Amino acid sequence: MKEQFYAGINEDTNGGLTHLGRMVIDAWVFGILPESEMCAGWSHSQMQNLYEKVHAAWEPYAHLPSRLPADLQQRHARLYAQIIDIAKNKGWNAELDEDD
Repeated sequence: MKEQFYAGINEDTNGGLTHLGRMVIDAWVFGILPESEMCAGWSHSQMQNLYEKVHAAWEPYAHLPSRLPADLQQRHARLYAQIIDIAKNKGWNAELDEDD
């Protein structure tokens, strides 16, 4: 079986608003990755390691943005606002359809 690699948040479906894309954004929020790291070409094992780090970073805050300290809340809001704007410009629509 051929190993699959992550396309990177800039090439991800829905402008990066996927499970993997949100994980990259959360890694930026917590400073696990610099905002310049798009994770293009990352292997499954690299993404799994990133997931584990992001999951651990969220745990003290019960995985809720509202429980983040003010500086992280602001960073979270800024990064997600940016990625949502990018996704909308690429045609993403937040409305659910009958398949969702």
